[in-house]
Amino acid sequence: MNRALSRAMWRAALAGGVVAVFTSVTAVPAGAAEGGVAFSRVSVNGGKPIVVGVKEEVEVHATFRMTTTLKYDSGPMVFPYRGKLSNMDTMHSMIIGSDCKVVDRAKGICDFEEWLYIDPRFVDFGNEDAGTWRTAARVFLPHDGLDVDDKNLPLQLKRATRVTVNASPEPVAKGRTITVTGRVTRANWDTHTYQGYAGRTVSLQFKAAGASSYTTVKKSTSSRTGGLKTTVKATVPGTWRWTYYGNSTSGAKSSAGDYVAVR
Repeated sequence: MNRALSRAMWRAALAGGVVAVFTSVTAVPAGAAEGGVAFSRVSVNGGKPIVVGVKEEVEVHATFRMTTTLKYDSGPMVFPYRGKLSNMDTMHSMIIGSDCKVVDRAKGICDFEEWLYIDPRFVDFGNEDAGTWRTAARVFLPHDGLDVDDKNLPLQLKRATRVTVNASPEPVAKGRTITVTGRVTRANWDTHTYQGYAGRTVSLQFKAAGASSYTTVKKSTSSRTGGLKTTVKATVPGTWRWTYYGNSTSGAKSSAGDYVAVR
């Protein structure tokens, strides 16, 4: 398997006008055979939410084990889905899978590695797709058969957030007031832009010069345009940032740090 070659072929298809469809309906073909295949040890994105922006393709790593003595036509895969296994919506633009890493040849046990790609720039991908998905495992068998299973593994698909920060004045006299501003925005998959995220509770954090970690100083609620603003007293030099911890449909994000010298 050559991942680079597979992705290059995919991009060539897109350049040639082939449209990628994320949310597609997959029906079980007539005469499909169920059973005879078991999937286990399924892990998708290390159990972390899948966070997608507006333009950047996201690569999701997955691993799983398949046990079967049946022959199969095309490589097994795992992927997010909604609906029923017999008529599902799926969430991926491309999947590249590894060859079988044999665990027990006699019992037909193989371990697989997979790279699933989600690109938000194409059709049938909108804000309504954020939230909880389930995980399906599937392999195609000869004569239009397949085995598809629900692995009872929820996946969180979230809209990416961005956070900015500016602390001023720089430098500042000890005991004087520092004004910290910023903005929190969220990916809009319908318009392919980032828009102000109103009403969000965002933490203002500080890391003193020489310290290794940030501490939350206070919290602020974003305005209707996503704006953030608060004031603090200057005590020691250090770095300020805003952190948004996300929710069920939006990813967590911290701004870059803004260092303020205190004299």
